[in-house]
Amino acid sequence: MSNPPIAPPAPEAFGKYQLLERIAQGGMAEVFRARSHGAMGFEKILVVKRILDTLAKDEEFRDLFTNEARIAAELSHVNIVQVFELGKENEHLYIAMEYVHGLDLARLSSRSRTLGDFPVNLALFVVGEVLKALAYAHAAHDADGEAMNIVHCDISPQNVLISFSGEVKLTDFGISRAAIQRGNENVIRGKYSYMSPEQAESRHLDGRSDLFSLGTMLYEILTGRRLFKAASRDETLARVRRAEVPSPRPYRKEISEDLEGFILRTLSRLPDDRFADAHEMYEALSKIIVSEGHRATNNDLAQYLREVIDAATAAAAGHVAAKSPKSLKTVPPQPLVALALEASPPPRSIASPRTSIATLSQEWLSVIGDQGGEVWERGDGSLLVVWQAGTGFKETVGRAVRTAVALQRLTAQAGYRLSAGIAPGVARVRPDTHRPSEGWELAGPFYLARWMMNLSAHRGRVLLTEVGAKQIDQPTVMLGRIPIQGNRYINLHEVA
Repeated sequence: MSNPPIAPPAPEAFGKYQLLERIAQGGMAEVFRARSHGAMGFEKILVVKRILDTLAKDEEFRDLFTNEARIAAELSHVNIVQVFELGKENEHLYIAMEYVHGLDLARLSSRSRTLGDFPVNLALFVVGEVLKALAYAHAAHDADGEAMNIVHCDISPQNVLISFSGEVKLTDFGISRAAIQRGNENVIRGKYSYMSPEQAESRHLDGRSDLFSLGTMLYEILTGRRLFKAASRDETLARVRRAEVPSPRPYRKEISEDLEGFILRTLSRLPDDRFADAHEMYEALSKIIVSEGHRATNNDLAQYLREVIDAATAAAAGHVAAKSPKSLKTVPPQPLVALALEASPPPRSIASPRTSIATLSQEWLSVIGDQGGEVWERGDGSLLVVWQAGTGFKETVGRAVRTAVALQRLTAQAGYRLSAGIAPGVARVRPDTHRPSEGWELAGPFYLARWMMNLSAHRGRVLLTEVGAKQIDQPTVMLGRIPIQGNRYINLHEVA
C-alpha cells in the first residue's frame, strides 16, 4: 500500500496577506511570494519583503528599510519595481511590492552558461532598460518638487529582474541615499565587487557611481569573468579603488572597438571621465546598438529566458537539451561585414554598356572570391556579399572597402554605374542553413547595407557607416547625420 502524498505546508498568515513561499533572503530582510485578498473573491499575487526577526528592533536597519519603501514609492516607471505599501504587523516592518515572475539577472546569466556566452544584443538591451530606470530615478523630484538626488548604490545582477514576458525591472533601493540621509557617509554598504571607486572610498556619490556599477555588470555578463571580485573583502575593495580594467575583447570576439570604448569609459576611475549621466550613456549605447546591428526586443529576451530555463532543467535531469533549428538564441552572434552592390546602365543619351550584366556579374564574382567574400544573394546585376569578421572588424571592413572600390572601377570600365553600401554588424548564423533566421534580409547590417546602396546610386561613391569608417586607413568624407528611429541616428561616410 502506497503512502499518501505529503500535502504542501499551508500558507503563513501575515496580516492581510498569505505568504506562499520564501523566494529570497538577504542580510536585512526575507522576501516572500504572497497573495492578497479583496472583495468579491479578488486575489493578487505580489511580493512581501519582511525585515528579519534579528533586526526587527535595530533602529538603523528599520530606518534603511523604511527609506527603501519611501524612496521606491515615489518612483513610478516601467523599469522599476512598483511599491504598493509600507506596513507593520506584530512589530515586523514589511513592504508589499510588485511580483516579477522570472529570474534575476545573476541567476539568468549563471544558468545561461548551459547554452554558451550570454548574447551581446540581449546584454545591451538589458543595460539599456536599466539605464532608462536610472535616468528617471536620478532626476526624480518628490511631491513638493524638490530634487530627491537618488543614487541607487547597489546596482548588481541580483537587483535586476527579468520577467517571463521580457520586462527588465530594477529593484532594491534599500541603501540608496540612506547613509547620507543619516549623516553617516563613512559607512560602506552594498555589494563590494559592484561598487564604484568613490563608493568604496566613502566619498560623495552622484549618479555616475551607479553608471560605474552598471559598467561592471555589463563587463561580467559579456565576458563571463568577474572583474573586481577577490578572495577577501579588503582585496575586492582594493581592486575597485584601483579600477584597473583589462580589455574585454580577448574574452569575447564579438565586442567591437566601439563597444570596448563604451565599456572602458563607463569604468573610468574618475567620475568626470565617465558619461555625465544615464541619459548620455543610453544615447551612446543606442548608437552602438543601431550601428552594429545589436537590436533586441522584450520578446527576444523572453524567449531566451525560457530557453535558458529549459536547458538548465534538462541538464539537471541528466539530459542534453535539444537545440531547435528554429531557435537562434543558443547560437552566439557572429561579427560580420555586409556589402550590397548593384550595377545600373547609364542613360541612353550618354553611352551604351560595353558588356552584358551577366558577363559583368561573373567578373564581380572573380574579384569577390579573391577577397574571401561569400555571396549570400544574387540578382540581375546585384549582389549581397558577406565576410565573417573572425579576425576583427578592421581587417574585414578594409577588405570589403577594397573589394567595393575594385568593383567600382571594373563596373565603370564595362560602361555601368555601381551603387555600393558597406555595413559591419553582428548576426546569429544558423548552423543548418548558414544564414540568419527568416526575415534576416530586412534586419541589421544587411538592411543597412542595402539602404546605403540605394543612397549611393545618387552619389556614385561607396558609402559606409561611421563604425566602418573608423576601421579603415583610407580617407572618407562624412555626408551627414541621418535619423533612423526616434532620436537615434547614424553618421554616413563616403569613400573618397
